[in-house]
Amino acid sequence: MPAPAASAPSPIVATPVQVRRARFDDLGALVALEQSTFALDRMSARQWRRHLRSTSADVVVAVRDDRPIGAAVVFHRRGTDIARLYSIAVAAGERGGGIGRALLDAAEQAARARGGRRVRLEVRSDNAAAQALYERAGYRAFGVHPAYYKDGADARRYEKLLAAPG
Repeated sequence: MPAPAASAPSPIVATPVQVRRARFDDLGALVALEQSTFALDRMSARQWRRHLRSTSADVVVAVRDDRPIGAAVVFHRRGTDIARLYSIAVAAGERGGGIGRALLDAAEQAARARGGRRVRLEVRSDNAAAQALYERAGYRAFGVHPAYYKDGADARRYEKLLAAPG
């Protein structure tokens, strides 16, 4: 009797990702994501709570199976059409799958919804992956903040002019 044929391993199918507004019950996951993503310049639980309550911030999360796997924070200042993308974090095992881009799109949508016409951000000068993401999305570098981060690393400044809604 011949040996049974080896079956090919079944592909791993990732469940879909949803991007939504963060909720207070996401706080623990947001803090854990922050701790696992950034070595320095991390937001504390207190800061996350403040951003979740703030009327001048939007916090969005990418969730899979109701578990946050990415987050973005956008700040809005009254009297200006510039929104500031403060942070984007994606869980290490989820990078490269378009989650950062989905969060960036949601951040831009939040800016537009509040009358923003431009989004600005800072990114570590040694973070080539993030810079590539922003440049592919239409951001242009316009300056450098020397020694911006706690470890002395410079930050590149980026800006994007948003298209009008509709």
